[in-house]
Amino acid sequence: MKSWYLLYCKRGEQKRATLHLENQGVECYSPEIEVEKILRGKRQRVCEPLFPSYMFIAIDLEVGPSFTTIRSTRGVMDFVRFGGQPYQVPRGIIERLQCYQACDEACAQLPKHGQKVQITAGQFAGFEAIYQEPDGEKRSILLITLINKEVTIKVDNAQVDW
Repeated sequence: MKSWYLLYCKRGEQKRATLHLENQGVECYSPEIEVEKILRGKRQRVCEPLFPSYMFIAIDLEVGPSFTTIRSTRGVMDFVRFGGQPYQVPRGIIERLQCYQACDEACAQLPKHGQKVQITAGQFAGFEAIYQEPDGEKRSILLITLINKEVTIKVDNAQVDW
């Protein structure tokens, strides 16, 4: 059965290590986070590793590859160790990280600020609105026009057609 371990990679070589490990049949997981940065004078959103220079790998010690083979892979420095032995990461931690990443991807599907949306259910069904921003995980703040006046409302995401 596969167990998860934590690897320390050479600085800036996480992608190289992932490529070479996957070629050896090792399952790799390196959670990423989207951050806003100013690059070349422009504000941009970029994905960066959540844990720079670290990655999780799943291997079955009976099938291989061995610890020595993994340690000698390009881009890999060594296993994170406690008491001289590679630390076996509990499966629940990996599942929780993957769950959080799935939630972030769902939030990324929201429309952009200023985009027109159609309200499909609820008391404002049939209204066209302008998306403003998320309000938690399941609601959004929209701008609608009522009697020639713009009004901000909070609507459940299930009631809006992006």
